[in-house]
Amino acid sequence: MTYETIFLGLLLATLYVEIFDIYPGGIIVPAYMALYLHQPGRIAATVVVAYLSLFSYKLLSRYVILFGRRRFVLVILMGALWAHIWFLIWPEILPQPIGLRTIGLVIPGLLANNMEKQKHILTIASMITVAVATYFLARVVGWIGL
Repeated sequence: MTYETIFLGLLLATLYVEIFDIYPGGIIVPAYMALYLHQPGRIAATVVVAYLSLFSYKLLSRYVILFGRRRFVLVILMGALWAHIWFLIWPEILPQPIGLRTIGLVIPGLLANNMEKQKHILTIASMITVAVATYFLARVVGWIGL
């Protein structure tokens, strides 16, 4: 079911970008969000880390010239760094792991990169829309047995 979900997510995200000209957090991000839709803590942690990455970028851009590839690479690296810090610190705060880990190391950076290019609410709303559509379409495809 994982491959089907990722394929459908890529397909729906590409169609969404072509129809609305809005990136839903990146082309691959909604597919991974759909895979973890049953774990809302992971989605929330990923969005929080994306905002931390975006804040770090905005802070660093005051002192360093960042645009194009530099911006993209920095935001991806900041997302990976914040996700790793999140992974190391969060279990120390709460004794029980409650599933507040991020979805990968790259996904928060991709989401932050698109939030920088577009408005935050537009990106998050588009990501949720495509992720939910992907989740339900993958379940229908799995139910039919295609």
